[in-house]
Amino acid sequence: MPASPSTARAINDRMALEHLQRQGPLTAAQLKQLTGLSRPTVADLVERLQSSGLVHIVGESGGDRRGPNARVYGIVADRAHLAGLDIRTGSVFVVVADLLGRTLAEAAAPVDDSTDPREAAEQAASLLDHTVKEAGATRLHSVAVGAPGLVDPVTGELRDSSGLPAWHRRLVGVLPDRLAADVLVENETNLAAVAEQRIGAARDHDDFALLWLGLSVGAAVVIGGRLRRGVSGGAGEISFLPVPGTAGLPSSTGCDAGLHGLVCSAAVRELALRHGIGATPAPHEPSAAAYIRAAPGAGAAGARFLDDLADRVALGAAALTTVLDPGLVVLSGELGHAGGEALAGRVEKRLAALCPLRTEVVPTALGGAAVLRGAVLTARDAAQDELFRPGPSPARALAHRG
Repeated sequence: MPASPSTARAINDRMALEHLQRQGPLTAAQLKQLTGLSRPTVADLVERLQSSGLVHIVGESGGDRRGPNARVYGIVADRAHLAGLDIRTGSVFVVVADLLGRTLAEAAAPVDDSTDPREAAEQAASLLDHTVKEAGATRLHSVAVGAPGLVDPVTGELRDSSGLPAWHRRLVGVLPDRLAADVLVENETNLAAVAEQRIGAARDHDDFALLWLGLSVGAAVVIGGRLRRGVSGGAGEISFLPVPGTAGLPSSTGCDAGLHGLVCSAAVRELALRHGIGATPAPHEPSAAAYIRAAPGAGAAGARFLDDLADRVALGAAALTTVLDPGLVVLSGELGHAGGEALAGRVEKRLAALCPLRTEVVPTALGGAAVLRGAVLTARDAAQDELFRPGPSPARALAHRG
């Protein structure tokens, strides 16, 4: 059945908006070429999008040329404001952006683990409030929160998980009422994978696995261009993977005897000290990252340390590769970023010896910003899903929120 005229208009509007989002400001002639629509249809949709407040004229092309085809149209960036939060065990990072994903303000602050959960959550929420004001945003449309631990794929709630601060769940619970905004919660490793796929080391890859190396170890899986969360939201809980070299086997309540026990920050720091590597950790990062960065300058001892570390990391990469055959593994997290090409190259070599499936191993292209970048992209997608939705005009859709 052919689409009704109103549905066809809405679909055309969204198609044009998505081109403007991906490619930046465009003329009517460029929109015609990209969409395949007729000149009158493009002229009508541009007028509708201007009336809705989603598109405006940002300039002209062709020098002294005048007329509709010479005008350059762009998305109204402040039509919606977004926020991304990266909540770690002892800190919180915040960024506020516009509808184009451009950063308007950002901030970070430590949160003491011994602080009362209510007070700690209030500190984090206040940091977000302050950053929103600094950005000049009157109201947030969507907020995406990246957190360690399991996120229920049905309810979106951060589930109880041993070893995580109580203030994480409390903060996630109070944000919707405090902000009157859509609050989306996602595992931090999944958000890092979103960012690497869209703007980082896995760009243009429909299949890849991300191995997160930080205070703990985790993984994210993208197959067919889609992030896979699993039935319970636990896809990628590779810290529980039984591996050789540990004192025993992991259990359902503890991963210390799994892969976690070999490549978490504490284990890597201990390995570095055994090789005689010295370093001074920086604030807001696992201490092992400093030892990994110091390794290339430590001569033969540093090379042996990186070799041993690569042997351990390759066990996790081999598990992902033999089950998924992703073709690409991205080493992310603070330790993956610190290891860079030196660690990734070693892991790829060892992986080739362990597994017959050809797999490229690369370091993160986004470093410590991966989770926040993924959070902003996720918040932007949520805002666009509403503002660009076929149906009622975007102006009315936003007016009915909160």
